[in-house]
Amino acid sequence: MVVNRKEPTILESLFPILFLIVLLAINIMVFGTDGLSGSNQIVLILSAAVAGLLAFYRLKIPWDALQDGMVASISSAMSSILILLLIGALAGTWLLSGIVPAMIYYGLQILNPTIFLIAACIVSAIVSIATGSSWTTVATVGVALLGIGRALGFEEGLIAGSIISGAYFGDKMSPLSDTTNLAPAMAGTDLFTHIRHMTKTTFPSILITIIIFGIIGFTNSADGSVNQVKEISTVILEQFNINGWLFIVPAVVLFLIIKKVPAVPALLSGAILGGVFAVIFQPQVIQFIAGEGGSYIYQSFKAVMMALYGEISISTSNEIVNELLITSGMSGMLNTIWLIICAMMFGGILEVSGMLRVLAEAVIRSVHTVGSLIASTAATCVAFNFTTSDQYLAILVPGRMYADIYKKRGLKPENLSRTLEDSATVTSVLIPWNTCGATQASVLGVATLAYAPYCFFNIISPFMTILFGYMNWGINYYNEEELKEIQKELAV
Repeated sequence: MVVNRKEPTILESLFPILFLIVLLAINIMVFGTDGLSGSNQIVLILSAAVAGLLAFYRLKIPWDALQDGMVASISSAMSSILILLLIGALAGTWLLSGIVPAMIYYGLQILNPTIFLIAACIVSAIVSIATGSSWTTVATVGVALLGIGRALGFEEGLIAGSIISGAYFGDKMSPLSDTTNLAPAMAGTDLFTHIRHMTKTTFPSILITIIIFGIIGFTNSADGSVNQVKEISTVILEQFNINGWLFIVPAVVLFLIIKKVPAVPALLSGAILGGVFAVIFQPQVIQFIAGEGGSYIYQSFKAVMMALYGEISISTSNEIVNELLITSGMSGMLNTIWLIICAMMFGGILEVSGMLRVLAEAVIRSVHTVGSLIASTAATCVAFNFTTSDQYLAILVPGRMYADIYKKRGLKPENLSRTLEDSATVTSVLIPWNTCGATQASVLGVATLAYAPYCFFNIISPFMTILFGYMNWGINYYNEEELKEIQKELAV
């Protein structure tokens, strides 16, 4: 490790982050929600360049040391990049095999007008877990549920709040979600440890949310039709062979997770099994994706390979269903991987230059308990959601800032990754100028400030994680031997 020739000041350490925030604000105004397609990545590279110039000219750190820092930072995220690629592959074969459509179909069957708000929240959660995307859930099933809720006489802000609450619960608990993979990558833990640890705060939050929606729902009288949901279910049945055998595949993956099998072999097994079940149960879908010509073996090989690496879609007579039945395979993860690499370049320079350490030490001086540390982390994430208008940056930058602080306090990295998700992921949709808030308001046709007061899960989650911190509930600590190793690592 290179010793800095000059210690950065707080102002010098803040400058690259302030540059990042200002440039991102301009970028959002110009590109809006398309920022993830490349402009956000360029902003991160430019911010890394600014940090690098400061480190090189002001702090006198050799370029080789800065480059080594970036490479080391990117290397630390390689396992997460592999997982993201496999998740893209798994999403493709699970669509091809009918697993995701089956989850959506059975989720829609629980919809009941007498408990509409609870049902809307649960259906959105199921679809979001299945797809790994709150955005897809809101833009598809969410739009359908909004129409049904309006027909039933519910206020649109209330309906949107129940949909978004469920969608973001599913998003943060799904191993298919990019943010659910991003948070542990930044904190330094693995995907399944992160998900297991999140259940401690996430399930109480969603339970309270469902109770609130239940109280509101039972005190409102609403009558109407659920024809739109029935139409979606009918179209899914027409396109896929929906049966209980399909759930063997997610059950196997769940079993592997419980048995603490590493994420890469577990997800690869799920992706391969998805392809096998597609060949067995969905010959009509295989033929549709592969096209005319060749034997069924030829068509099966072609369709499964296409699902693993690239975009596939199933066309139906229903536009909402069409939006659900599309996936991009491994290639669909490349923008997120690109973002991670650029963010790790930025973080790597901040680390090797000592800027991140200076900022972290400034924070830690005012933090005296585990509760105040978690509260500071949550507040930082929310602040980044407000200032950078992007949930990914609200996970990436605080994740790098606080990683060593948690280790120094003897806290395992899953405590940090959980806090990142409980605060950064879920609050992004509550901010009108954030990409998430702007997108969901546009998709649903409901103003952010109209639905935000009813997004109970998103509001409760950061307070729940802070409560657990102050009460010392569900906190994972290093044992004495592990702590000694961590201290040696930090001292190097």
